[in-house]
Amino acid sequence: MFAKQQSSAWRNGIPIVVTVWAIGFVVDRVWFWVDRSVPAWDQAEYLTGAMNFWRAFQQPSWFSQEWWTSVWLLTSKIPPLVYLITTPFIQIFGTGETQSTLVNSLFSAILLASVYGLSIRLFNLQVARWATALCLLLPGLSVIRLDYLIDFPLSAIVTLTFFLLTLWATDTVRPVADQQSQVVTQPSVVSVTQSIAIVQSFPLPQISALRSWLYAAGFGVSFGLSLLTKQPALFFLFTPIVWLSVVSLRKRAWRRFIQLAVGIAIAIAICLPWYRTNWLIILTAGKRATVDSAIAEGDPALTSIEAWIYYFKALPGLVSVPLFAAGIAGLLLYWKRSVIEQQWSQVEGRWLKTLDYRGMGRRGYRREIYQAWFQSVRWLLIFLIGAYLLCSLNVNKDDRYITPLLPVLAILLAQGLLLFPDRLKIFRWGAIALSSILMMFSLLPLELSPKFLQLPHARHAVLASDWHQADVVNAVIEADPALVTTIGVLPSLPEFNQHNLNYQGTLRNFQVYGRQVGTNVKQVEQDARSLNWYVTKDGASGAIRRPQAYAALNTAIAENPDFQLHRIWKLPDQTQLQLYRRAIAPIRVAPHPQPTQQVKLEQIRIPNQAAPGKPMPVTYRWSGSWKQLRSGLLLLTWNRIADDAKTVANPPATRWFHDHAIALGNLQPSSHPEQAAFQITERLAALPPPNAQGTYTLTAAYLNRETKATYAIDVPDIRLTISPTATTEAPELDFVTQLRSLATTMPQGIKALDRIFEKVGQLNQYDPVQDYVTQARQILEYRFNQEPDNLEFAYGLALANVLKRRVQPAIETFERITQLDAKNPIAYAYLAFVNLYDFRASAAQKALNSAIALNPALKELRSLNAVAGLMQGNLVQAWQEYQRSS
Repeated sequence: MFAKQQSSAWRNGIPIVVTVWAIGFVVDRVWFWVDRSVPAWDQAEYLTGAMNFWRAFQQPSWFSQEWWTSVWLLTSKIPPLVYLITTPFIQIFGTGETQSTLVNSLFSAILLASVYGLSIRLFNLQVARWATALCLLLPGLSVIRLDYLIDFPLSAIVTLTFFLLTLWATDTVRPVADQQSQVVTQPSVVSVTQSIAIVQSFPLPQISALRSWLYAAGFGVSFGLSLLTKQPALFFLFTPIVWLSVVSLRKRAWRRFIQLAVGIAIAIAICLPWYRTNWLIILTAGKRATVDSAIAEGDPALTSIEAWIYYFKALPGLVSVPLFAAGIAGLLLYWKRSVIEQQWSQVEGRWLKTLDYRGMGRRGYRREIYQAWFQSVRWLLIFLIGAYLLCSLNVNKDDRYITPLLPVLAILLAQGLLLFPDRLKIFRWGAIALSSILMMFSLLPLELSPKFLQLPHARHAVLASDWHQADVVNAVIEADPALVTTIGVLPSLPEFNQHNLNYQGTLRNFQVYGRQVGTNVKQVEQDARSLNWYVTKDGASGAIRRPQAYAALNTAIAENPDFQLHRIWKLPDQTQLQLYRRAIAPIRVAPHPQPTQQVKLEQIRIPNQAAPGKPMPVTYRWSGSWKQLRSGLLLLTWNRIADDAKTVANPPATRWFHDHAIALGNLQPSSHPEQAAFQITERLAALPPPNAQGTYTLTAAYLNRETKATYAIDVPDIRLTISPTATTEAPELDFVTQLRSLATTMPQGIKALDRIFEKVGQLNQYDPVQDYVTQARQILEYRFNQEPDNLEFAYGLALANVLKRRVQPAIETFERITQLDAKNPIAYAYLAFVNLYDFRASAAQKALNSAIALNPALKELRSLNAVAGLMQGNLVQAWQEYQRSS
C-alpha cells in the first residue's frame, strides 16, 4: 500500500515537471527566433568544438583505437561529453547556433527531473513542484540556458549525480523479519549505523540489497559523465562523497563503503580514456586557464576577504533578490512549521490543499519531524557549503562558475517560501511575481527593457546586429575557392573575435579558420609573414592584453606594400572592419587544359645563388588531377654534385630536403571533381643547411598520403649554387621545414625543447588543424623506413609522433634513437618521458638508469626519476630524487 502511495505521488507531480520544461523550451525558442546576436568568445569556441566532433562522426571507425584517440584529441582541455551529445542534434537539425543549443533542452529536462526527484526524496511533493518551477526563474540558469556553454550542462549533470548519490545515501535496508514475510504493514527505517541514511524519518519504499547496488552504479555512471562534462564538477561533488566515505568508515558500514568505492571506480572507467589521452595538456594548461586568467582579469587574491565573499555577493543576482530574500527569510523565521506537512492533492479532478496533523499529539513526534527536516537541510548544506568553499578556492572567478549550486539552492528556497503561513503568503507569491517580471525583462531586447528593471545577469535579445563574420568568410572563399584559409584576426570584441569568425568558417565546410595574432611583440614579424589574410578594425578593438604588439602588427599590415586592402565593412559601432590580402599569394590554383594521370613538375624557379643556413626563394609549378594533387606529398631532395675538392675537416652537406605537401596541404577536398586537371603554383622558401656548399641538383618523388604509393617525378635540368656570399630575399619558410629544423636541435635537451614548443605554439596558430605535423610525420616515416640509421629522420619523426600524441610509435622511434645516439643521455630521457606519459613506469626506469649512468649530474633526469619512483610506489626514491633535482 505504501509503495503504491509513493508511486502515485511521483506520478502526480510529473505533469508539473513536463509543463515547466515545455514553458522553458517555448521561451528559449522564441528568444532565439528574435535574437540576432553573434556568439562571443567562449560560446563560439564551444560551438566550433561541437562542429569538429560532428565532422569526426561522419565517418566513424567504432572499433579503431587510433580513431578514438583522434576523437579524444579534438578537445584536449575541455572534456567531450557535451560535444558528443550535441553531435546527433547537429546531424538531425542542421548546423548553426540555434540548432546546436537545442541540446540544452535535453539538459534542462535532466536538471528539472533531478531537482524534482531530489526534492521528493528529501522533503515532499509540494517542495518538489515549487523547486522545479523556481529553476525556470533563476537568472543564473535562464541566462546560460540561452548560450552554448558547458556551464548549463554541468549544472544538470552535477544535479543528477547529487540526486543519485542521495538516493543511495538515503537507501534503507529491509529488516530480516520483513524479508521473511510477504506482508509489510509499514515501512521500517533502520538506524544510521546500518543504512548511513541522511534522512531517516520520512517514509521510503522497502528496497532490496540489489537496488542499493544499482543506485551506487547509477551514481558512478553519472559521476563519470559529470567529469566528462567539465573538471570543476569535482568541486561540487567532492564534499558529499568524502562526507559519506568518512561516515561509512566511522560506522564500519563496509558494504556501503564498498558500494561507494564501486561507484567511484565506474566513474573512473568512464572518463579514463579521455583523461589518459590528454592528462599532460590538462595539467600544463591548468595554470594558464586559472592563474594567468585570474591575473589578466583582475580577480581578487586568495589572501583577501574579497576572494571568499565574491560568490556570496553574486548569489542574490544569480537567484534574483526577491526569491533569495523571501526564501532565506522563510527558512530562518518559520522553520518550526516544517512539522506541518502541506500537500496539494487531486481529488475528483480538483486540486485541494490538505494539512497533515497526524501524530501531533504523540510524544516525540515533533522531535522526529524536526530531526528529519534538519537532516535533509543539513545534507543540502553539506553540498552547498563545500562547493562554495572549493569554488572560492579557485583563483579564477566568474559568476557562471558557481551555477551548478543553483538547482540545489532552489530546493532550499522553495522550502523557505512554503514555510510562510497563509496569512503571509503575499511574500511567497510576491517573490514569484517579481522574479517572473525580472526574468521576462532580462530576456527582452534592451530597447524594450526599462533601466530600473535591467539586471546584471541578463541575456537581452538583439534585434539587429551584423558584424559581417559571414561576409568576411564569403569574401575569402570567393577569392580562394579551392584553398583552406586561415585569417589572422586582430580585434577581440564579444561581437567580433577570432572564435566567432572561426565558427562562421566551420559552417562553410571548414574552409576558413580564424586565429588571433598580434599578442606578443617578439612574434609580430612572424605573424605578419605567416598568413595571407588579416582582419583589422579601427576604433576600439576589445580585450587586447598587449596593446604594443597589437599596434605593431596593425601597422605592419596596413603600411606594408605586400598587402592590399581587399574589402571594407561598416560595423554597428560606427567603425570599419578591414580585410587585407597578401598581394602575391604563395599558392595559386588554376585549371589545366591537359589531364594527367600523375603529378608533373612543369617549372621551377630559383635564384642563381643562395646562402647556406638562410631561406632562399623557390617557385614550383605542378600539374595533375585534383585527387592526385590534394593527396600528394612531395619528396624533394637537393643532391650535391661531386667535385675534385680535397677532403676537409667539415665536409659540406651532400644533400638537403624541401619536402612538403602540394599547396602546403591547403587544397579544399570537395571544391572540385577528383579527375579535373589543375595547375598549382607554389611561391615558397627552402632552407639549405648551414654546411651546404657547392652545386646541387634536384630530384623529386611523389608520395600519396592515403595509399602510400610513390613514383618519381621528372625534374628540369637545374643547378643551384650555395655560396656564403649570396644574398636573397625569401618569404616565410613553410611549416614542415620549420618543424624539421626544430627537430634537429632535440639532442640538446631541455634548452632546445623550450624553443621548440614555443615555436610549435606559434605554428599551431597559423595551421589550426596542425596538418603540417601530419605531413612531417608521413614524410619522415617514409624516409626513415628507407634509411633506418638516419638520426635526423629519427628525431624529426619522434617529434611529430609526440606532437600528435601517437604514444606507441613515439616509444618505438625513441627506442631506435637510443641505439643510434647511444652516448647521449638526452635520448634516454626522451624515451623515459614518453613511457611515463603512457604510465609505463618500469620501462621508463630502465631508460633513466641508462641516462643517469651517462650523466648523473643532469637535473632533468632526477626529476623524471622522481616521477618514475612515484608511479612505482617507491616514495623514498621519489623524495630523494626530488631533492636532488631542486
